[in-house]
Amino acid sequence: MEIKNIIFDLGGVILNIDYNLTAQAFKNLGVSNFDELYSKAQQSELFDLMETGMVSNQEFRNGIRDTIKIELSDEEIDNAWNAMLLDLPFERIELLQKLKYEGYRLFLLSNTNQIHYDAYTKNLKKEHNVEGLEEFFEKTYFSHQIHKRKPLKETFQFVLDDAELNAEETIFIDDSLQHVLGAKEAAINAFHLEGDILAFFDEIEQQNN
Repeated sequence: MEIKNIIFDLGGVILNIDYNLTAQAFKNLGVSNFDELYSKAQQSELFDLMETGMVSNQEFRNGIRDTIKIELSDEEIDNAWNAMLLDLPFERIELLQKLKYEGYRLFLLSNTNQIHYDAYTKNLKKEHNVEGLEEFFEKTYFSHQIHKRKPLKETFQFVLDDAELNAEETIFIDDSLQHVLGAKEAAINAFHLEGDILAFFDEIEQQNN
């Protein structure tokens, strides 16, 4: 069946990120066991609550302080937490524009949180004079706004139902294998991105020619 819809992950697919930078930033602040609290593969309940919008920014910061037993300032926590966020290359914006021009319906599904959202939205304005990621997609689904996280099947089903998408006509691209497996449970054609998204679409285009 023809592919009509593309659902993108954000971090590691559209936006460059490096989890190690946040881990190192917290270690520099004296948090030696941050890897046990948060990583690409798993995280503690506090981070789950933050990513599903069940705690406020301040409750998250207070939770960090309670967990690590170090009196860090709000700014120190935010800066360390945001350290993983890198750039969004213009070439990826061009890719999204090209796919949209070719008639694909584009969506974004990201496990994220309000602190990160505010930071990369600000960076997007500074780097590309763009008001937000919402400009590139028909609809964006941020976990802290929809109160659902990947890799749960119900999260992917929510997107399919809300956007009225046929799973067979939809592909999902994510750099985390567990999220890809969750999408497949919802019968979505899911791909584990291990390289650059530009190379991924170049390969697809070559296969179709």
